Amino acid sequence: MKVPFVWPSRVRFVDTDASGRIHYTAMLRHFEAAEVEFLRVLGFPYTAVETSEISYPRVHVECHYTGAVTDDDLLHITVTVERVGHSSFTLGFAAAVGERPVAHGRITIVCMDKHTQRSRPLPEMFASTLKQHLPEGKQ
Repeated sequence: MKVPFVWPSRVRFVDTDASGRIHYTAMLRHFEAAEVEFLRVLGFPYTAVETSEISYPRVHVECHYTGAVTDDDLLHITVTVERVGHSSFTLGFAAAVGERPVAHGRITIVCMDKHTQRSRPLPEMFASTLKQHLPEGKQ
């Protein structure tokens, strides 16, 4: 059984809106921080996979809030690999405060050729490593 990757992230006052709850866009920044650390742990920080030739723009993001999140809450964000395609991959995120689920979502990231501005195949070693973290049966 694979050990899930969980990243702790503290909600700051700047993350909240006038209602005192997390601003709807702020959870995506917490997801992105967890994504960056997950890839670093896999040995593929963006500084290693982004080059003068390729970049990794997000092409789809979503977040579903299931509970209140307020200033100073400690989020535990679980990151999973949901899909690895030819030129893109999708990461799933589940955020909890303590044992209470508060949000889940996903981010789809495409490998893009900077010169043509079109998608290109994921680097072989990067794709192979991501595939190792797909759920059983999806590999």
